[in-house]
Amino acid sequence: MTSAPHLGDAPWLQRGDVARLLALLNSDGEEARVVGGAVRNALLRLPVHEVDVATTAVPEEVIRRVGAVGGKAIPTGIEHGTVTAVLDQRAMEITTLREDVEPYGRKARVVFGRDWKTDAERRDFTINALSATADGTVHDYVGGLSDIAAHRVRFIGEPRRRIEEDYLRILRFFRFHAHFGEGAPDAAGVHACIAARAGLEALSRERVRMEMLKLVVAARATPTLAVMTECGLLGIVLGGVPYLASFENMIKVETALGAGADAIRRLGALGVWVREDAERLTQRLRLSNAESERLLAIDRWWCVAAAIATPAARALLYRLGPKAFTDRVLLAWTRSEAGVADARWRTLASLPQCWTAPAFPLKAADFTRRGIAAGPTLGAVLRAAEAAWIAANFPSDEGALELIADRAARSGQSSFDSPLSPGGNR
Repeated sequence: MTSAPHLGDAPWLQRGDVARLLALLNSDGEEARVVGGAVRNALLRLPVHEVDVATTAVPEEVIRRVGAVGGKAIPTGIEHGTVTAVLDQRAMEITTLREDVEPYGRKARVVFGRDWKTDAERRDFTINALSATADGTVHDYVGGLSDIAAHRVRFIGEPRRRIEEDYLRILRFFRFHAHFGEGAPDAAGVHACIAARAGLEALSRERVRMEMLKLVVAARATPTLAVMTECGLLGIVLGGVPYLASFENMIKVETALGAGADAIRRLGALGVWVREDAERLTQRLRLSNAESERLLAIDRWWCVAAAIATPAARALLYRLGPKAFTDRVLLAWTRSEAGVADARWRTLASLPQCWTAPAFPLKAADFTRRGIAAGPTLGAVLRAAEAAWIAANFPSDEGALELIADRAARSGQSSFDSPLSPGGNR
């Protein structure tokens, strides 16, 4: 084991719920430590959000101790020794030390243990296998500290074996490199990922979605995705051609506008050129309805130009809504010849912040009192009136609205009375 740096007086470790939980589990011959991402992030001076704890106590004892102090213990993964403890409305995952026996993918048979080194060696990457005691002392059994210092993501032990335990580790390898690595990814890891690439097809689409949406917002997403493309891995995930230039341009545009990294928008830049691409990604990644709608809404990005007139831009914003409008405009920008400093594109992209589309002020009652009966004709008249209102640049004064309503009603009534119309006389 390597002597480790000390986390010092980290507020999240020394005080509050984490300290309380560790104190609860560090008694009567049992030991508990913070493990994984919290330790890694603390050493890299990155924000610590989620805190996971490992313990020598078996799950039943963890449940008993948490309940004894008024907390709630949820057996979220009891077959693998995992309990979620809720203390003062904060949830923390607690897992009993274990070792895999007869590994076969995610369903490896496990036994609980008390050996911290054995537990560390069964994890995925060295930087994720560090543990810290309540006083901030960091323990390293697999070389994670040197990899932290080198900003290197490396499998623990033999990469092939780690991947065979769970093929999602192929994507996790690249995702962690994109977030925490520098330079080229570990060569042995890349080689093992390529050799095991067929395993990607066996993964659940939900798990692949989760990894990809985290990868595309990473600090070094573009060079990492480029490596995945060269290795033939990204095409397997997307099921189509990756557009890396558009993806990198999207990052530049988001940065120039001060917008946050948006995973779905970046996924669209990476994998959507035509509508069929959005439909395919929806299926391959099992996107939510909201995520799918966003990808489908950017389909006609090529119809957007920086020189679009203000009335037409407002009409587009009204039809799409602010988020879909921004997605489509930014994607069109990334695939234009203009740079991030282009003033016209900036003005267009900023329209949702400068103008709020009003609600269509005319209602069905405005037309029924003009003699339009409820039914298909009324719906057609409402749509025609809305189109006229948009074309007139969204007027709000009563006179203009009355004129639009009168014209739409006359047009609808005329269509209804036509001998050639479905409802007319014959």
